[in-house]
Amino acid sequence: MRLGHWLTAEQVARLLAAPDLTTIKGIRDSAALALLVGGGLRRSELAALNCDHFQLREGRWLIADLIGKQGRIRSVPIPRWAHRAATRWVVAAGVTAGAVFRGITRHGQVTPRRLSPQAVFEIVKTYSEGLGLDAAPHDLRRSFARLAHLGQAPLEQIQLSLGHASVVTTEIYLGIKQNLADAPCDHLGLMAGNDREPVDSGQFPSV
Repeated sequence: MRLGHWLTAEQVARLLAAPDLTTIKGIRDSAALALLVGGGLRRSELAALNCDHFQLREGRWLIADLIGKQGRIRSVPIPRWAHRAATRWVVAAGVTAGAVFRGITRHGQVTPRRLSPQAVFEIVKTYSEGLGLDAAPHDLRRSFARLAHLGQAPLEQIQLSLGHASVVTTEIYLGIKQNLADAPCDHLGLMAGNDREPVDSGQFPSV
């Protein structure tokens, strides 16, 4: 199983509020964190984003035709707050085409150079360690999956957003364990005949 940890909703909220929106770097970093958490993107996928990836379909914003691991193509719906953060960045940086996330000089000048996956890693580590969270970009991806699951998002839809070939991988990202006290069979809404007696604590009869 892939090792890692997950952030709570409260920890994610603190992380998203950490960048200083009075600086161009803070605006960029805020958008990067918002898309990592709000879309469950890999750091390489975030670094590869172009302006034309952002499209409005069926009344909502999404990242369209994103090429992920092993060349799998998917579209990733994003929440309005993540789209607002991304829009704030491109407007402030004057980005109208090409790479969305770019480098910034120490004097606050936006460069044409695309942000690297390693730079995305450093952004997440800097803010998370500042809050005592010690989270990496992939932990934000896991947190996206678990928080969506806790919010009752269907498992197959989480799988599609993450771009997993197998739902088994998605289950690992969720970090869920089998719940014998509240099992799926308890939610079928079915009753066989007059089966209303309490559970027998005795031995299962032999055949």
